[in-house]
Amino acid sequence: MLDRVPLFANLDAAALDELQQHTKRKHYQKRTVIIEKGDESSTLYVLASGRAKVYIADDAGKEVVLRELGPGDHFGELALLGDSPRTASVMSLTDCEVLVLTGPVFKEFLAHHPEVALQLICHLARQVADLTDTASDMALLTVYGRVAKLLAEHAEEDEVGRLITAPLTQQGIADRVGCSREMVSRILGDLKTGGYISSEGKRFVLERKLPERW
Repeated sequence: MLDRVPLFANLDAAALDELQQHTKRKHYQKRTVIIEKGDESSTLYVLASGRAKVYIADDAGKEVVLRELGPGDHFGELALLGDSPRTASVMSLTDCEVLVLTGPVFKEFLAHHPEVALQLICHLARQVADLTDTASDMALLTVYGRVAKLLAEHAEEDEVGRLITAPLTQQGIADRVGCSREMVSRILGDLKTGGYISSEGKRFVLERKLPERW
């Protein structure tokens, strides 16, 4: 699995084998909190299978999803390198298998393999850029604008050329754009009435370009 993780893509077989010897596997059932905001940092996680979400939540249970994770993605490195508490929580969206590296082992490995440290810096830079975009969207786009952008970003062409999204729930969309599920339901309903989208199960088909404003 490690040779399919972008962070370790440039390592030779010997280095991968060395790393593998210090890696443990853990299994998490769907909707299990893997790490929680405020926890002490001690491990790096690599998602081997399944999907998970990175999110922050308040005491009332309202949450905002910062990003979703798939096989090959890693998390927990920011707090680990900074020796600070976790800055966000991670929950499994499906049953997951996770590779776990302890902090001391990972830091020692970085010292001997600076190419991984460079990859990690690039990864963290992309995360900062993504979070900047998210903050900009929250501040400058309307709720409709955020929903429309999410639909467009999640849509890919299928075998017959239609633009269709990955499976999305109304609550999942609401958590990503920072609004209520009822607001998302109203926007999706209006887009369907206007002939802009249709749905197939939990997927949305973009029938034509979504309007800039609603």
